[in-house]
Amino acid sequence: MPIDNKYIKKQFEKSLKFYDQNALVQDLTAQKLIAELTKINNNFENILELGAGTGILTKKIAENLHYKNFYANDLVEKSKLYVQKFIPDARFLHGNALKIKPGKKMDLIISNAVFQWFSNLEKAIEILKLNIAPCGILAFSTFSPENFYQIKETTGLTLEYKSTQEIEEILTRQGFEMLFSTEFSKVLEFNTPLELLAHMKHTGVNSLSQTTWTVKKVKDFCDKFSQKYPKTSLTYSPVIIIAKY
Repeated sequence: MPIDNKYIKKQFEKSLKFYDQNALVQDLTAQKLIAELTKINNNFENILELGAGTGILTKKIAENLHYKNFYANDLVEKSKLYVQKFIPDARFLHGNALKIKPGKKMDLIISNAVFQWFSNLEKAIEILKLNIAPCGILAFSTFSPENFYQIKETTGLTLEYKSTQEIEEILTRQGFEMLFSTEFSKVLEFNTPLELLAHMKHTGVNSLSQTTWTVKKVKDFCDKFSQKYPKTSLTYSPVIIIAKY
């Protein structure tokens, strides 16, 4: 499925206000990412965070890592306000993560729940490594093909998720040494399919489709989902990756 960055930006702009209270899994992946990274290294001169959003990961970076210069990026310009709540002197780079120019090599490029939006992961990593210093680290969370399988089986909508093995193979081909990888599942329960849709909307994940969700389409989705899954739940399948360049 082609990914439209303008549409993604628009959907995440709408969700910012509600994001933190709904982004339970994203908060969990940020915790795990930082916990594993600090076992390897917690001291970096230059850090770049991609897709900083409301600062869920930024806050954990501020609390757990030592650094000299911190750069943050997001498609949504308003993200700067969230980032600077936790790191006031952060340098904010607005725009597409693959087109920004930090101006110096990074000792750590880190990102939480963003890499699944890259339409070509291999090309994305090839571009990102141009901004990584020798022996620098790329650390990120993303999701495996099992992510949101209920939505895929109900609507056919999905991103082209890579398996952990595929991600490792891409990184190895691009000259990285794998330091850590893991995947796990987290199931969220909802009272109704409508509540599930609201959760997806408030975390920007309705960017999966540019189709307008009319009242009829929402009703059809809820009916179909209830028939297929009497217990309303949504499965997340996060992947944590840390690699050295």
